[in-house]
Amino acid sequence: MDASGPLESAIGGSVTRCLCLHEAAVAERAQKVSPDPSVIRALCNISSGALMNCKEPIDCDSLISGDHQESKITVAKLIEQILGVKVVHCGPPERAQIIEKITPLLIGLNIKKTCKGAGIRITGVDSEYKLY
Repeated sequence: MDASGPLESAIGGSVTRCLCLHEAAVAERAQKVSPDPSVIRALCNISSGALMNCKEPIDCDSLISGDHQESKITVAKLIEQILGVKVVHCGPPERAQIIEKITPLLIGLNIKKTCKGAGIRITGVDSEYKLY
């Protein structure tokens, strides 16, 4: 599971700006070098502070992407143990590029104190939908 956030702060820039990797998303790059074809992008759009305080429900969806069905199911079951979090499968690994770009936006909202533990909730998804 890849939960990294490619932020400019990794190279001395801003934590509220995405480090654009032209070749592919971090998860796609990890998949290319991994002998295991099961890298799943997940959790990067949930505040680390919220994840650290797991006693409180988190009002957020976890956006995941990847190709390997068994791995997606394993990750989804793990994530759904977090109170309040629903898993939304966003498609193949290349969708990770879009998911990654949400992270600096949420961090920026949290820094400006306009939100506490800013997250994303996807509406219109069938509440009965599960990967498994």
